[in-house]
Amino acid sequence: MSQNTNPPPLLPPMKDLTTSNLTANVHLVNSQCPTPRLRYLLHRIVTHLHEFCLETRLSSEEWSTGIQFLTEIGQISDDLRHEMILLSDTLGVSSLVDAVNHPRVPGATEGTVLGPFHTHDAIEMGCGAVLHSDPDAEQLFVLCSIKDTSGEPVGGVKVDVWEGDSKGFYDVQNPNREGPDGRGVLRSDGDGMFWFNAIVPVPYPIPMDGPVGKMLGALGRHPNRPGHVHFMLDRKGFDLLVTALYPRGDPYETSDPVFGVKESLVVDLSTVEDEMAAKYGVKIGTRLLTYDFVLLTEQEARGLRKKNAIEAMEKQGRKVVFDNDLPIPADS
Repeated sequence: MSQNTNPPPLLPPMKDLTTSNLTANVHLVNSQCPTPRLRYLLHRIVTHLHEFCLETRLSSEEWSTGIQFLTEIGQISDDLRHEMILLSDTLGVSSLVDAVNHPRVPGATEGTVLGPFHTHDAIEMGCGAVLHSDPDAEQLFVLCSIKDTSGEPVGGVKVDVWEGDSKGFYDVQNPNREGPDGRGVLRSDGDGMFWFNAIVPVPYPIPMDGPVGKMLGALGRHPNRPGHVHFMLDRKGFDLLVTALYPRGDPYETSDPVFGVKESLVVDLSTVEDEMAAKYGVKIGTRLLTYDFVLLTEQEARGLRKKNAIEAMEKQGRKVVFDNDLPIPADS
């Protein structure tokens, strides 16, 4: 990355800075950024951060605590533990960003948070595969379809699935983890169908042994997520769908600490009966989860994002232009 080390020739001297002129001077320096979208983002970040400091009369001790908090989040994170994602989730930012970037028309499957436990080492499996090696779990057969918004089946979708075990832990939380467990990658067939054997998900606490756990404790918030199975559906030409399904009746269904539950993603479990058991080689009476996923095309999602961005800017009294499909005010 290139870096400009020369003093800016056209800027006035920045001296005698006060609470009344500091923000404007930071904006002035950042206005030299040649990338319109980055320039706009930094303008808004600085504006909101400075307003926060002024509005709350933030103390030096509080700011130091915040810096230490973020430092500890970075220090505890690694390839398998994503504490910064957990922070984003528990502050509701992940859900908000997903809603902005993946808008949905009525009938299309809603997205939700990725969460901190997704990995990239899940094994490619055929339909009917068994995700878990958990001997204590209640077995669950999952049978799903994938269609587009016109009702046509979508085959060849990469379906990344993952969930915790019967004790409420993901494989990455096992200090003796030797490889992926409770996760796998499948493909939908020509009829848009996919199926696999999992376990009935149980509620579990998000990790409380790090900075985010301390934050929740200080706020008096509980850490328990309702049981769920994660899905990531990916195929060229369609908007990426990251979502999860939540069996109905979980005690934490209405108080998810990462704000991920949506009514359209709450499902009723049933049981496998004779015909299905014979067709898929599943034991009669096994708990059953069925769901019909509906994907938007990339074109449909792009159109919705632009429409929503224009409406949001108009509410601010501003007109919008687009830079690589990302909105910026026309007067920026």
